[in-house]
Amino acid sequence: MRLGLVMSEVGSGLRRNASMVVSVVLVTFISLTFVGTAILLQMQINQMKGYWYDRAQVAVYLCTDTDTTGNCTGAKATEDQREQVQAQLESSTLKPYIEKTYYEDQDQAFTRFKQQFKDSPATEFVKPEYLNETFWVNLKNPSQADVLVESLSKVAGVQSVVDQRGYLQPIFNLLNASSYTAIGIASLMLVAAVLLIATTIRLSAFSRRRELGIMRLVGASNRFIQTPFVLEGVIAAAIGAVLAGGAIVAVVWFFVRNYLAQRFSGTAFIGMGDAAVVVPAVIVIGVLLAGVSAFIAIRRYLRV
Repeated sequence: MRLGLVMSEVGSGLRRNASMVVSVVLVTFISLTFVGTAILLQMQINQMKGYWYDRAQVAVYLCTDTDTTGNCTGAKATEDQREQVQAQLESSTLKPYIEKTYYEDQDQAFTRFKQQFKDSPATEFVKPEYLNETFWVNLKNPSQADVLVESLSKVAGVQSVVDQRGYLQPIFNLLNASSYTAIGIASLMLVAAVLLIATTIRLSAFSRRRELGIMRLVGASNRFIQTPFVLEGVIAAAIGAVLAGGAIVAVVWFFVRNYLAQRFSGTAFIGMGDAAVVVPAVIVIGVLLAGVSAFIAIRRYLRV
């Protein structure tokens, strides 16, 4: 097969259908950017889960003078009850699960409350005696929090035992929903890109129907006839895929690393290494879909 002749046919086809080629590039660019963003978002969610779940604590709240929930009867937990909870935490049953424990009294809880809600008018009404004395527990394996919950929930003087991972799960559920939405939009855009590539190839073949007829009469093989059309679709999609890769890198570099990571330094974020994994995958997806759709479209046209 003469490469020069094939490439001249490809160039001719791209020039004749310039507007359609631009449409393919744009649709491919947008759809693959959505695909890459959705993959990166899922990677970020998994990374944040690992980061925050490992730091999530179990809070053992003791009764206050106003509590009537849990094991509380409207009386503050006594010193004996507090020591009983501490003894449970240091027992041979629970100690193997625990990495460290620290106790926070009502004055310390009030200081932390004022720091967290310093701009809230609620700080004017809250008093130390309203807040719970708390044992904060870091587990060696946060997924084993149920062991502490079951062991301490019924102990006298304990209002509640709370696994803080429960506060994080709704946030991750929302992020997962966003990721799935992006994947759904990307899938629809990819379908549109595939259909547009197929349409472009069929229009290109129709505009060159006389040349194709002559090629058949002189004995040109189907492979020789089909190759320029397949390459047209692949080249247009490859341009869009490369642009999408550039957009993904820009998002990670400028938005994630130089904006989010600097303003939320206590959170783990994806980096350029993750982008380096996603970008080639996105380009390969775009090129493969374009090649397959273009090949099917020209084969069907030539059979008509």
